[in-house]
Amino acid sequence: MSRRISAVILLGALLFCAACTNKKVNNPLANVGSKQPDKVLFDRAMDAMKHNRFDVARMTLQTLINTYPDSEFIARAKLAVGDSWYAEGGTAALAQAEIEYKDFETFFPNMPEAAEAQLKIANIHYQEMEKPDRDYTHAKRAEDEYRALILQYPDSKLVPEAKQRLMEVQEVLGEREFEIGRFYFLRQSYPAAIARLASLVERYPLYSGADEALYTLGQSYEGEVTILRSKPFNETQKAQAIEAYTRRAADAYSKILTRYPVMNRAEDAKKRLEALHRPVPTATQAAIAQNKAEEDSRHTTGMVTHVIRGFQKHPDVARASKVGEPPLVDP
Repeated sequence: MSRRISAVILLGALLFCAACTNKKVNNPLANVGSKQPDKVLFDRAMDAMKHNRFDVARMTLQTLINTYPDSEFIARAKLAVGDSWYAEGGTAALAQAEIEYKDFETFFPNMPEAAEAQLKIANIHYQEMEKPDRDYTHAKRAEDEYRALILQYPDSKLVPEAKQRLMEVQEVLGEREFEIGRFYFLRQSYPAAIARLASLVERYPLYSGADEALYTLGQSYEGEVTILRSKPFNETQKAQAIEAYTRRAADAYSKILTRYPVMNRAEDAKKRLEALHRPVPTATQAAIAQNKAEEDSRHTTGMVTHVIRGFQKHPDVARASKVGEPPLVDP
């Protein structure tokens, strides 16, 4: 009886081993009988990506890259690895996608797809960009990456899209700088306000609140004059300092009238110049047309959309200009 039981156990073990031996291995090269096995692998990877099987797609693409290093599909395969991470989404996957796209640019800098890789790197940070009063790390990275695309690939068909996204990013960065400058102004910390606002109007001339920033800058200079008048000081030096601050205030108000003549603060700027007994400049027709085109291109957010945006991480970029050339370098 015991011999029969032993025989049955042994037979079962042999059958189990045979089953394990005959089990198919999930090998990307299996059943690749084409004269173009690299193309078969690439097509399989694309099909896997189409069905959101990103791990399978990456394994297949990596097999292609390692097995056929001279394949005409190598460049497309390396780009597709980045695309698989990009499509998968999520913070970790997007970070990996950026690494893959950077590698692609390093190995294939002269291919048309290099500009596409650079655009996707910028778009990663654009998607992660937060509101002006939050962490601005991704906004700054997006600005840097869009600028890099425009400067490195000036003939790419993707440049117009990059420029528009760059204007949207700079709108967010401009709003951040304005809010900080306004914070200092309201607390009469005029030197800090001046530093922020003066930098803002130089770096982001297409910012939708440029006239408000310039007006607040002028008010900050006038605030410094008020403080100077109340302090005991050498009269000659005091007079020189007052004249310097007044001149800078007038310059800020004048710039509203010459660069942003159709915006809300134009009339207020004119009144301040008259009160300071300074010349009131007149904008050229070209400046009026330019500023009008910028203002007409901006969108306003409806009340419902504005409420919904309040619960979202991503900033509202509707007020960004749709015309003009965004600055590509900091002044």
